[in-house]
Amino acid sequence: MVTFLIILLIIACVALGLFVLIQNPKGGGLATGGGTSNMFGVQRTGDVLEKGSWVLLTLIVVLTLAVTTIAKTSGGTAAVGNSAIQERLNNTPSPSPLGGNLNSTKPAASTPAKTDSTKNK
Repeated sequence: MVTFLIILLIIACVALGLFVLIQNPKGGGLATGGGTSNMFGVQRTGDVLEKGSWVLLTLIVVLTLAVTTIAKTSGGTAAVGNSAIQERLNNTPSPSPLGGNLNSTKPAASTPAKTDSTKNK
């Protein structure tokens, strides 16, 4: 299922690229059909290409979200590869937010420093 959605996503991306390349911001290019596109104030070809671009863009977003959701919930081959990485990440110690030693083990208890009581007298 994921493979099918990825193939649809690639086709939609290629089609969107073609739609964008056909368009010209000034109404020229292939969108004019060789003549003037503003005949009687109507610009239908440009509107069709613009609407098609928006539809393809929406389709790409929906397909991308669908592939991501299905891949996370299905537990396919991507989840198996990620489990080893996730396990390794869980086993690595996290750094201290205060900085200093990055080890997760606590340092050995140190003895308190002895104070010289003769200086205070």
